[in-house]
Amino acid sequence: MELSVERRELFDLRVERRRSDLVEGLEMLYGPDAAGQLADRLVELALGAYAERSHDLHLLDLRRSLRPDWLQQPEMVGYAAYTERFAGDLRGVETRIPYLRELGVSYLHLMPLLEPRDGDNDGGYAVRDYRQVRADLGTVDDLRATAKKLRENGISLVLDLVLNHVAREHEWAKKARTGDPRYREYFYTYPDRAEPDAFERTLPEVFPDFAPGSFTWDVDLDSWVWTTFNSWQWDLNWTNPEVLVEFAEIVLYLANLGVEVIRLDAIAFLWKRLGTTCQNEPEVHAITQVLRTVARIACPALAFKAEAIVAPHDLVQYLGTGRHQGKVSDLAYHNTLMVQIWSMLASADTQLAALALANLPTAPSTSSWITYVRCHDDIGWAISDADAAAVGLNGYHHRGFLSDWYSGLFPGSPAQGLVFQENPATGDRRISGTAASLTGLARAGSPEDIDPALGRYFLAHAIVYGWGGIPVLWSGDELGMPNDPGWATEPGHETDNRWAHRPRLDPHCVDQRADLRTVTGRVFTGLAHLGRVRASLPHLHASIPSEVLPAQDPGLLALLRNAPAGPMVCLYNLTNVSRAYPSSIIEELGLSEPWDAVSARRITPDLDGRYWLTPYAAWWLVGAP
Repeated sequence: MELSVERRELFDLRVERRRSDLVEGLEMLYGPDAAGQLADRLVELALGAYAERSHDLHLLDLRRSLRPDWLQQPEMVGYAAYTERFAGDLRGVETRIPYLRELGVSYLHLMPLLEPRDGDNDGGYAVRDYRQVRADLGTVDDLRATAKKLRENGISLVLDLVLNHVAREHEWAKKARTGDPRYREYFYTYPDRAEPDAFERTLPEVFPDFAPGSFTWDVDLDSWVWTTFNSWQWDLNWTNPEVLVEFAEIVLYLANLGVEVIRLDAIAFLWKRLGTTCQNEPEVHAITQVLRTVARIACPALAFKAEAIVAPHDLVQYLGTGRHQGKVSDLAYHNTLMVQIWSMLASADTQLAALALANLPTAPSTSSWITYVRCHDDIGWAISDADAAAVGLNGYHHRGFLSDWYSGLFPGSPAQGLVFQENPATGDRRISGTAASLTGLARAGSPEDIDPALGRYFLAHAIVYGWGGIPVLWSGDELGMPNDPGWATEPGHETDNRWAHRPRLDPHCVDQRADLRTVTGRVFTGLAHLGRVRASLPHLHASIPSEVLPAQDPGLLALLRNAPAGPMVCLYNLTNVSRAYPSSIIEELGLSEPWDAVSARRITPDLDGRYWLTPYAAWWLVGAP
């Protein structure tokens, strides 16, 4: 396609602005001798994609360039789902757009829908073809049309890009198995166990129950091949620059289909180094910088999200620190917040959460957290022994308590979660379950049980919605759906109870969503209300950090957001009894007449100068309107 003079000038200006970032990342990965030539190849790929980009996507690039903080706006609310479980197929997603808009959704993450291997495929994360859509969901043209329809309704499409591995059935792996030397270099292969054994001395197991070890003997390959996750997911060799070039092409291809955010799956695992866990190596950030730079040249409306469930001091690096500041991912998952919400709800104590959240490294002001009550994955109790000890807890015992509580084993627990991947050697027990099953809402039968369960439900979501960043709902949680009782009856799901919290959207519940006489209606209406209130508050722009205020009561969590529009204080009662907070602290922060935006009412102290929060109350205090 021939470019106009103006459009070619714009492309050249982008190259001029970004080429140094491209070369810098390539030099770190492959050395200065290779960097220049590789940069030229990648710029040519970017030019081809830029020339093929549709007019409406060029217009989107311009809009995003004029509003670079679009992902940080308080009106951003996310929703995540498996396409077939949410709407049947891609065209069905288009019919659900009004439903999503009722919730205030402006960011839709459709779980892996690129063509996976047949049979067990890790929920779609074993990709056979990055340029085809699962046949049961539609075609590439359907994907393009759905993305456009979403975009026209103010919803950005988010898709997964699996970077660490491909399915054994992928074309690259097939060619490697035939002995093609070019494609054998796309993978880590070993003729004997010497190197695999050396690596495994420091490698943690991801799925010890059903996929122990990190290497698999492949008869066709006549070698051991690196398989971090499952025997049919072959890890890619990113020390080979051809792998990077392949993925640059894939990124550009997806962007031109209308994908606006790419979730970089398993990004922490990309670079392998002997004697380490082979996670969070510095080259991972150089890879992201190169891919992000190529996208910024060809399609700057595209954003990157890092799927890195790692320690907090490692996590902020995925948002860009040091030499990578402003050059890598725009979004990252706030796993710590999610874990601490569940810890507070179980223990009715905020001290551990306040310490852990206060100690988080500051994220770059140009980035956004993805906040969530839960996701498609299990919940692992990422609580450090040091943090636990600092508040008088034993980390090992507290993690065990949380597993007991959320699997319903602890006396008095209302939860109905399922234990996932128990490790007898370490005592690690992760948990599966919908928000309704974990908060006790699923088993609540009487008003005496329903009201506190709803309180816990809304409190958890209010913390997520009020933190800043982009709160993301997992499909079904907006309706208070329980665990799927038939999760194990579907072929391929029998050994993976995470499918319990990936239920198909219940049409009966969908029909009840506006009926306040039902629990379903109360949940949906309440979450839609939170979204509307959130959108009205400039205080919740993601560039403003949430600061933990000094503890006044171990049952309360107090957060401050110092916004240009004025201070915002978030107060949360994590207990089932009323708790008091001194009004003097709120006044000292600049709120002499605090207004709770959630309930749309002025908050007044008692005669002793205390604000009283009812059980599981969530207040977003701002200046009176």
